[in-house]
Amino acid sequence: MIESDDRLGPGAYLTPEEAKEFHKIFVSSFIGFTVIAIIAHVLVWMWRPWLPGVNGYAMLNDGVQVAQATITSFLV
Repeated sequence: MIESDDRLGPGAYLTPEEAKEFHKIFVSSFIGFTVIAIIAHVLVWMWRPWLPGVNGYAMLNDGVQVAQATITSFLV
């Protein structure tokens, strides 16, 4: 005799309660990951925007020159 259980379908291994619990954990993990990714993108944008300004990427050379001058002042 085949015993009946309340699994969600043929070959499914989760009961409806287990599936709801898994879904809740999956959604909360996905939202957490998305929030962290958005924060990381904002921080990287503030550090170095990936769309150039009016002068293009020429302003990055100024930053490199300032960093180089700062480092060489510590070495000399």
